[in-house]
Amino acid sequence: MGPAIHARRLRKTFRTGAVAVNGFDLQVLPGEVYGLIGRNGAGKTTALKLLMGLLRPDAGEVRVLGRSLWDAPRGHRQRVAYVSQGQQVPDWMSLTDLGRYTGHFYENWDSALLKEHAVRWELPMDVPIARLSGGNQRLAALALAMASRPEVLLLDEPAAGLDPIARRELNSCLIDVLLRGDGCTILLSTHLLGDLERLATQVGIMDHGRIVAEGAVEDWQRTMRRVQVVFAEEEAPRDFTIPGALKSQTLGPVVTALARIADDAQLAGVRALPGVRVNVFTLTLEELFVDWFREPSAERPEDRQVDPSQPGFPARAAS
Repeated sequence: MGPAIHARRLRKTFRTGAVAVNGFDLQVLPGEVYGLIGRNGAGKTTALKLLMGLLRPDAGEVRVLGRSLWDAPRGHRQRVAYVSQGQQVPDWMSLTDLGRYTGHFYENWDSALLKEHAVRWELPMDVPIARLSGGNQRLAALALAMASRPEVLLLDEPAAGLDPIARRELNSCLIDVLLRGDGCTILLSTHLLGDLERLATQVGIMDHGRIVAEGAVEDWQRTMRRVQVVFAEEEAPRDFTIPGALKSQTLGPVVTALARIADDAQLAGVRALPGVRVNVFTLTLEELFVDWFREPSAERPEDRQVDPSQPGFPARAAS
């Protein structure tokens, strides 16, 4: 079985000359939950619109369930659902009205599932959408997308505007979608990385229109570390690098790196250097994100020489 979502060398430039997507490669296998993260303006929304067939790429190829959605027939497109970041539904209609209307476009439309989500999220079925809060309007759009029982679900900031309880319910609902046995594949972009850690199986970091790093969430949690090496001299050696470093910076005698450390023995050679102190910090996905995009000139307390005997020494550091 091939990938549910496949993109290769996608490029999209707008009339203003802004290059939104440039060399975008992506592969999502059936049944995976893939989280796409990146700073504002990284190209995530444009990439999702290209996948959905709402925009035509200038170059490259894209396949969702085996073909491009740009010119796919209705029967193929109805296998895919999409909720955009600023999605608007006809606000003069109620959820009941929208369910009746939308159901005509989907062979697998499930009215019972729509009502189930409405009850779960306390959404009134017969109140015009315009009278709902912004967060509940968002939940209504998500409920409609899920009621189509899609094989692929594309979500752009699905939890935007939701309170913590609604976000938890949404995550629980997405897990139910995965467990129902239909093989649904989910691709979502989000800035709520704590939610993503609990939900996603794969994560890709997007920057300047392309994915610059990706991997299994479990692997990133197990191997990604912030490593700090403190030399006894006033300056670190110019040719020194931390094993596994993906990004690093040097401030006087301190070298700090975002590194992939598969085994602690990887740092044995560094620890053996005379007068050197090595600190290793575990990272949450959010901390990894911040470290990845941090400007080199932005100094953290950890980047300065520290004394483990003094208050404030990071409790998670392991030498």
